[in-house]
Order: sequence, then structure tokens, then C-alpha cells
Amino acid sequence: MTEHAAIKLLIVDDHPVVREGIKSIVAATNDIAVAGESASGLDAIRLSRQLDYKVMLLDIALSDKNGIEVLKQIKSEKPDVQVLMFSIHKEEQYAIRSLKAGAAGYLNKQCATTELLQAIRQVANGLKYITPQLAQELANNLNQEHEDALHKTLSDREFQTLTMIASGKSVSDIAKDLSLSVKTISEYRSRILLKMKLRHNAELTHYAIKNQLVE
Repeated sequence: MTEHAAIKLLIVDDHPVVREGIKSIVAATNDIAVAGESASGLDAIRLSRQLDYKVMLLDIALSDKNGIEVLKQIKSEKPDVQVLMFSIHKEEQYAIRSLKAGAAGYLNKQCATTELLQAIRQVANGLKYITPQLAQELANNLNQEHEDALHKTLSDREFQTLTMIASGKSVSDIAKDLSLSVKTISEYRSRILLKMKLRHNAELTHYAIKNQLVE
């Protein structure tokens, strides 16, 4: 790593081990340098306003804010910054939503080191980075009937709530995880069921599994 590296990177992930691993990978390059790191969405927004950087590597599952919400905030304040989403979630779950919200690319955390570096360099040059799997998903999405993709009518927060309910979490657990009230999560649940024409959690879970929205 060199302080004169062309690509300055801001890492946002709430797992210290992940951040250390990325810093170790970047340290072996000559063209990428870590400008800063953050463990939360709010701190990432604060740092983004203070630091000079070109690419943000942003996790979706942060402890205080959904990564897509952070993405939208960052892009509204710094439209020229390239945000690469980095997540444990399958591409089918959040990749298209991320790209529509302004992300330059989406990577699963199981990707190879070489792919991570390639993606950082590619988005730093102003290009999008998508995997072959995501390219296929985008192609399928073009011809998919609205009735077959009811979950795509949900807001980002509603979609997140859907996946958490389908994963077996209770309304109170979700409220605690997202730092929201039980009443708010209950309202999200009601809107989800209404929009998707479902009757209860069992049907919601069945839909999520059928559409590969949860593991």
C-alpha cells in the first residue's frame, strides 16, 4: 500500500475480522489504499463527509442502518463516489435493489481475493461490476411478469423485514435488530402482506423460500 495510491477505499463493515482481512488484501497492492474504515452506517456517513476517497466497500447488514439506506445517503451527498456492495446475502436478494439505488456493483463475501480487487478497480474507473450470475438475474428480470415478482413492489425496509420474518425472526426480534419499535415492524408486516396478497407468516415464508429470498 502507498499513500499515493490512485484508489482510496473506505471500508464499511461491522465485523472487525472482515475489515482486517480486506485491509490485509489491499496492503499487498500498489494502486489501492485504505482511506478509512467504519463499523456502522451513521459513522460511515460521517466519515464520508470528512475523507477523500473514490470507492466505498459497503456491507448491507449493518448494526444500525440498512446498507441500502446508507448507499442512498452517500450517493445523494457524493454522487461521484463509487459504492461497491459487499454482502453475505445471495445476489437474488439485494443485488438488483442495490444497483437501482445507485451501487456500482455487488459482491458476495465468498468471492475470491482476485475478484474483490478486480471489482474495486473496475468501479473506480467508473464502470459497473456484476458477476455472470447477476447478469443472468438482470436478464431474467427484464421479462419477468409483475405477478411473479410481488416482492419487488416492496420498499427496501419492507423487503428487509420480509426476509427476516421468513428466516424465523419474531416481530420483537426484528424490532430489536433494526432499532425500531414493535409497532413499526408490525406496520411493515401488514403492508407486506397487503402488497403481496398473502394472509399470514406461513405464506410469506413459503413465498420467500420459493423465490430464493432466504437461505
